[in-house]
Amino acid sequence: MNGRAVTGAAGEALAAAWYEARGYEVLARNWRRREGELDLVVRTGRTVVFCEVKTRTSDRFGTGAEAVTESKQRRMRRLAARWFAELTPAVGRRSLGARFDVVSVDGGTVEVIEGAF
Repeated sequence: MNGRAVTGAAGEALAAAWYEARGYEVLARNWRRREGELDLVVRTGRTVVFCEVKTRTSDRFGTGAEAVTESKQRRMRRLAARWFAELTPAVGRRSLGARFDVVSVDGGTVEVIEGAF
């Protein structure tokens, strides 16, 4: 792994730990398809949360939340629909809700924006 990949993986691990400490179940990490990747998929009750994790070592290029553009949001929505279609039985899918969070990790500090879009 290169330095950016190591930094990103560390941020994703911190984000997963944040959710687990609050009672969420981690369903998937780095779920990849040709169209892109979902960094973290967690569940609380009947809500599946699709998380975009942005790890920064400085704010030189803006915050992590600022890096989640409209095109990234559209991609995440498409991937979430595919995740539901592939991994959730049709009966269970109807009873689950979805939420999209953005997690910004800066210097080990985790900031979660629930329902970011």
